[in-house]
Amino acid sequence: MREAVLSLNPAAEFYTTEGCFINELCNVDLDAEVSIARARVAPGVTTRWHRLCDTAERYVLLSGCGQVEVGDLPAQEVGAGDVVLIPPGTRQRIRNLGAEDLVFLAICTPRFRPEAYEDIGD
Repeated sequence: MREAVLSLNPAAEFYTTEGCFINELCNVDLDAEVSIARARVAPGVTTRWHRLCDTAERYVLLSGCGQVEVGDLPAQEVGAGDVVLIPPGTRQRIRNLGAEDLVFLAICTPRFRPEAYEDIGD
């Protein structure tokens, strides 16, 4: 890694088949050990069950309220300030329980690669 400042580009946000909007804040070769994305889930939406192969993920909740399901843990409500730890290969999904967007950072190690993503159903 070397020093850099990466600026937010709101126009770079895209919709995924998982059911959420993603803006890759940092997913670059010069910092290959980690990626940071801003995820946004619309009110009433539940993302699809999925897992990341060989990639650990952390959700850092910024705003909104939701319910997260991770591995064998019971479903838990989450909100701003909560952190969800997701080991590599662990099934996961999140639901927006509120009337506002559910917004969180998704921090992956090593950095997110599309080939690590595996859709495992509704």
